[in-house]
Amino acid sequence: MRSSININLTTDKILIRLNEKCEHKEIMAALKNKVIELKKLYQDEKTPIYVVGKVLKNSEMEDIQDLIQKEIDVKVDFESPKTLGLAAIKKAFNKEIKTSETKFHKGSLRSGNRLESEGSIVIIGDVNSGAEVVAGENIVVVGALRGLAHAGAKGNKEAIIAAEIIESPQLRISNIVKEREKEEIEAQKATYAYVNAKEEIITE
Repeated sequence: MRSSININLTTDKILIRLNEKCEHKEIMAALKNKVIELKKLYQDEKTPIYVVGKVLKNSEMEDIQDLIQKEIDVKVDFESPKTLGLAAIKKAFNKEIKTSETKFHKGSLRSGNRLESEGSIVIIGDVNSGAEVVAGENIVVVGALRGLAHAGAKGNKEAIIAAEIIESPQLRISNIVKEREKEEIEAQKATYAYVNAKEEIITE
């Protein structure tokens, strides 16, 4: 029988690792059984709890937090970002972004990795130097974008590229290419790229 959760005590926190293959109801049932054990660890100190191992919806995070905090007065943090990190993309999109089929990828892309989709791509992690992301529509990176990003690969010049920070030396939207020098990358701290009326890729 697979384990829905595993609990480990470290020097400064308690880790609750969720099995990403388990349904939310399985996790909640297992946690209800384990919360009494957790409570025993809090007789003398308020060690924070950190929940890892699975990308969760906001409602699922709230369920887990409520269940734990009903028994224990403790801070509960999650590996799963509550806003998918998109709040860090501060520039407002200055054009309407059309809806498209979206592929979600959990985890960072390492050098040599390539991710493709005919629709849009959302990456929950970093895109490291030497990695490639190619999308027929938009690319959104919930992390740093350092590798090659090619949005609108089938000719869509309305596509956009967005990330918490864009540090790529080259960006492509449709058939338009923008080369970026190291000095520009370091000075601008861009989070958003799009094609303007002059068919130039603009980073902001």
